[in-house]
Amino acid sequence: MHHQWLLLAACFWVIFMFMVASKFITLTFKDPDAYSARQEFLFLTAMPDAGRSPGEKRFPEELKPTGKMASGSRLVQPLVYVQRLELIRNVCGEEALRNLSHTAVSRFVLDRIFVCDKHKILFCQTPKVGNTQWKKVLIVLNDAMFVCLNSNYAELMQGEEGWLVLDFCGQAVILLSQQIEPILVLGRAFPSIEEIPENVVHDHEKNGLPRLSSFSDAEIQKRLKTYFKFFIVRDPFERLISAFKDKFVHNPRFEPWYRHEIAPGIIRKYRRNRTETRGIQFEDFVRYLGDPNHRWLDLQFGDHIIHWVTYVELCAPCEIKYSVIGHHETLEDDAPYILREAGIDHLVSYPTIPPGITVYNRTKVERYFLGVSKRDIRRLYARFEGDFRLFGYQKPDFLLN
Repeated sequence: MHHQWLLLAACFWVIFMFMVASKFITLTFKDPDAYSARQEFLFLTAMPDAGRSPGEKRFPEELKPTGKMASGSRLVQPLVYVQRLELIRNVCGEEALRNLSHTAVSRFVLDRIFVCDKHKILFCQTPKVGNTQWKKVLIVLNDAMFVCLNSNYAELMQGEEGWLVLDFCGQAVILLSQQIEPILVLGRAFPSIEEIPENVVHDHEKNGLPRLSSFSDAEIQKRLKTYFKFFIVRDPFERLISAFKDKFVHNPRFEPWYRHEIAPGIIRKYRRNRTETRGIQFEDFVRYLGDPNHRWLDLQFGDHIIHWVTYVELCAPCEIKYSVIGHHETLEDDAPYILREAGIDHLVSYPTIPPGITVYNRTKVERYFLGVSKRDIRRLYARFEGDFRLFGYQKPDFLLN
């Protein structure tokens, strides 16, 4: 009898173990990819990245939002870019700041916006914020047809009378016979950004970049509503320092009118010490920009003022709904993101950014404003407050107080 009970218990044990094993096998092989996929997801979200600051969010590569259309709906943008656009909407709604945040979408604004119809992109130019590189990106994307003539870059056009070669340096206009095949190689002007000379980039008559102002009203509205739109900003006061250095101190592109026409005009009106014989000083420049009546000089200076007017005056961010706002200080992240959002990251790369060049330099700002009176600094901030508020730049209390 005792042996029978032992035999029965053994049978029950075998049956129990068989059921457990069967359940384990079913769970394991029911979805062969489930465990490994879950394990991979946990690995991607939990493992810290070397060189990444604590608390910085990172998406798994296959889950990163690109902003492109997927399954009929737009993916969510990374939080920082959403917050930038939300901030603009909120500040634009502040009635007290309306005069500093709103402007008409005038011809002046439309002249600042470059068009790439091939990839449906609008880029608003904000000088002294690395715009040269972005224009190079668009020149490559536009794939204009150019040839090289006598070591100068030139444009080749086929007219009714033959092949017309327009030298970028303005030194030659040559007509080739229709009967003679052009011996110059016709193709993409500049296969890579690095090959584009700076004189071509800044020659807006010949760089192949149409401005939005060149289209009809209906075409302008269509592009504003449907194209990918972006521009780049940086700390407003640091941008003014860059403009002053570039146009009145170093003047690398040899634009004599800044030193010989604009600078004397500013000095005549805003220099306090009339016996001072030095060229334009930063405090003269600040006094001009902070003057509530600066516009009469602006009219005399024409489009040259684009290097120091506000972002609001250049790009009308409260009137035009931009897709992305990039920041110069975070350009290492923002440039690749903009290329992905625009759907062109597989076609072109943003040029290499030298280390440290985009970092905000408070010491430099303090040094330049050292000789400027608090009154003049406060008047300058009063004009550029809209830019500080719209784009989340901290009020420079260390200069104002």
